[in-house]
Amino acid sequence: QVQLVESGGGLVQAGGSLRLSCAASTSSFSIYVMGWYRQAPGKQRELVATITSGANTNYADSVKGRFTISRDNAKNTMYLQMNSLKPEDTAVYYCNARFFGSNYWGQGTQVTVSS
Repeated sequence: QVQLVESGGGLVQAGGSLRLSCAASTSSFSIYVMGWYRQAPGKQRELVATITSGANTNYADSVKGRFTISRDNAKNTMYLQMNSLKPEDTAVYYCNARFFGSNYWGQGTQVTVSS
């Protein structure tokens, strides 16, 4: 069982930046593929970015070049640096951890980008 806790969300103006953090309870953090997902009201949850244990990354086209996913295995923490934020980025952002049959979600943190 893995507990995931997101933090760092808030209100920011368009063009601004936020850094999200996801703290994991497991001491086996390094083996998980980690990811950030987001969900806007009335919308499906969508992939934002993923990062493997080897630090290979993938990004949704909508955030490519603006967001950077990273992880610090010593701190059992994953990050999402969000720059050049747009109102379309407004959503609840969820932390995800996967390893084969294991799949865990955090409770989410709200990001609101104003025009």
